Amino acid sequence: MTIRKYKDISPDIHATAYIDESAVVIGDVMIGQDSSVWPMSVIRGDVNSITIGARSNIQDGSILHESHTSEFFPGYPLVVGDDVTVGHKAILHACTVGNMCLVGMSATVMDGAVLGDYVIIGAGSLVPPGKQLESGFLYVGSPVKRVRELNEKERAFLEYSAKHYAKLKDQHKAS
Repeated sequence: MTIRKYKDISPDIHATAYIDESAVVIGDVMIGQDSSVWPMSVIRGDVNSITIGARSNIQDGSILHESHTSEFFPGYPLVVGDDVTVGHKAILHACTVGNMCLVGMSATVMDGAVLGDYVIIGAGSLVPPGKQLESGFLYVGSPVKRVRELNEKERAFLEYSAKHYAKLKDQHKAS
C-alpha cells in the first residue's frame, strides 16, 4: 500500500482499518474504525481534508478527492459517513455522504453535493455540484432524479453491506 504524507500531514488510519496494498492514500485523510479501501483506489487529501467514518468501504478503482478555495468556487472537504458502501470505480469529489448510504458502481458525486442518510445512488449516476439529496430515497440518472422511497429490505441491505465488508477486510488482513 502507498500511504504518503503531503506537506507534513500524514493520513490518520485507524488500526482496525484495511488498506489494500495497491491503494494510494495521500495527505489529510482520516479513515475510521473497521473501514476498508480496496485495490487501485486513490484517496488524495492534498488541498483540503477527507474523512471516512467507521465501517465504510471504498471499493476497487474508486477516486476520492476534495477541492480548494479559489476565486472560482468555494473549497469543500470530502466527508463520508459511517456504514457507507462506495461501489467499484465511483468518484466522490468534495461532497458529503451521510450514514448508511450506497454510491453505485461508476457513479459520480460532485463538489458541494450532500447525500442525506439512507440514500442509494444508482450505478453510473451523476450527482451534480451542490445537489442536496433527501434521506431515505433511491436516486438514479445523469443528473440524478429521485425515484422512490427506500423499502425496508433496501435499508437492511445498507447495514448488511457495511457489516459484510467489515468482515471481509478482517479476512484480508489475516491472510
